[in-house]
Amino acid sequence: MSASAAEIDHPSPQGPYSTTLRAGGFLFLAGQGALDPATGLPDTSSLDAEVRLTLGNIERLLHSEGYTLDHLVQVVCYLTNLEDWARMNEIYADVLGPRIRPTRTAIGVSSLPFGLSVEMTCIAYREDAALTGSGASA
Repeated sequence: MSASAAEIDHPSPQGPYSTTLRAGGFLFLAGQGALDPATGLPDTSSLDAEVRLTLGNIERLLHSEGYTLDHLVQVVCYLTNLEDWARMNEIYADVLGPRIRPTRTAIGVSSLPFGLSVEMTCIAYREDAALTGSGASA
């Protein structure tokens, strides 16, 4: 298992944890929110902006480790307002497009860091990553 040292073009961890961690062909992503990769500041201007930036950060992290959105096998969405679930689904479907959908769970929470209303954590898998060792850096 190795943690990534590369923190390029996506927000740096906001605490004592790894942003990504690979175990074999699995890549685990720590919770991602709408933090601007350039400034580290949250964008809470709208649910649309939050979901799109969150998924963009996830996509950038996946790419930095040699994975894509197509490799996602599970996504967990945390929402501070479950009434946002339907709209979040629309945006999520728009961003992911027609690819195979990962399993997903939505959980209502009372609050999230930085005043965010959405946070997502995911697991990706690449069989060839387990064999070649690509997808992680120490």
